[in-house]
Amino acid sequence: MSKGSAKQMTVTVLSVALVFGAVYGFQQFRNQMIEKMIRGKGMPPQAVSTMVANVSDWHPAIHSIGSLRAVQGASLSTETGGLITAIHFKSGDTVKTGQTLLELNAAPLEAQLQQLQATEHLAEITLQRDSAQLKFKAVSQATVDTDQANLQSAQAQVRAQQAAIAQKIIRAPFAGKLGLRQVDLGQYLAPGSAIVTLQRLDPIYVEFYVPQAELSRIHPGMSLQATSDALPGKIVQGRITAIEPLVDTTTRNIKVRAQLPNHDGKLIPGLYAKVSIDQGTTEQWITLPSTAVAYNPYGSTVFIVHNKGRSADGKPDMTVEQMFVTTGATRGDQVAITSGIKAGDMVVTSGQLKLHNGAPVFINNSIQPTNDPHPEVPEE
Repeated sequence: MSKGSAKQMTVTVLSVALVFGAVYGFQQFRNQMIEKMIRGKGMPPQAVSTMVANVSDWHPAIHSIGSLRAVQGASLSTETGGLITAIHFKSGDTVKTGQTLLELNAAPLEAQLQQLQATEHLAEITLQRDSAQLKFKAVSQATVDTDQANLQSAQAQVRAQQAAIAQKIIRAPFAGKLGLRQVDLGQYLAPGSAIVTLQRLDPIYVEFYVPQAELSRIHPGMSLQATSDALPGKIVQGRITAIEPLVDTTTRNIKVRAQLPNHDGKLIPGLYAKVSIDQGTTEQWITLPSTAVAYNPYGSTVFIVHNKGRSADGKPDMTVEQMFVTTGATRGDQVAITSGIKAGDMVVTSGQLKLHNGAPVFINNSIQPTNDPHPEVPEE
């Protein structure tokens, strides 16, 4: 290779090295400037809502929603068919046990009853006559035995006919309040047709479900309180009467029945009621909205806001710290905190998704999550 060619190659290699060096240097300069800019600006503050953790009275209780059920309730009907000849009640009447409500046509059965009673009377006379003749050996013992059997058969037929006639009269099986009448005078009533409902309303049952975890905390005889939209503002005191000895395998809940006084009859079967079972004396716990707590497999956490005063530009300098907490019972939108924070701590209630330890924040409490210990459940 000549000296000219070697010199030209050297120049080319140097030129390429210079170009690559310039490109590499620019990249390094750019990265340094970007890193410097990021360090200078840092993570922008995140908007969060907060509240101060306060101690509040916590009355332990089990809350549930149940349905009212009559202590005794029935849809009255008839065992036999017939034409309605008399109606002795009006819709909504209060009736006593055994009170006659409705009569069906029993004339054919009553006529047949008279015939059977005549047969019974004849069988009784025959027995008396043959019994007297037996003393003088005028008839055999077999004849008297036959007469006795005939009398018993006639008496049984009379009782059967009387029972059939009794089925034509519908009576109240227990005292209570009638519903709406479903039949009219002169109507033919087929066997099993509904006539009217009858409900015993005082007292009245409320049936509700509690989780299986609460089973050890309830027992028959415990007092409870019930409210219903049917009686706004009124609290009815009741008592647990029975607990279902079978757990629902689908929901793992247990059915509980309690009895409530209902002297004015304003509570009626089918209404829903809110039930509260007291669980002891009032306690004091730090309470937070449920939205403030992040529930994770490794533990529950909240973010605490630390106010460091003001930054160099005069703006508030606030950062957050993640704290592990132990949660207790819940009520409505609130959860009790048994350990991990103290009263007076400023806790983040919303906006935690982008937070981490040391993250800068600013507070915007224009919108707060719900924090009602007893939220109202709308009735559908």
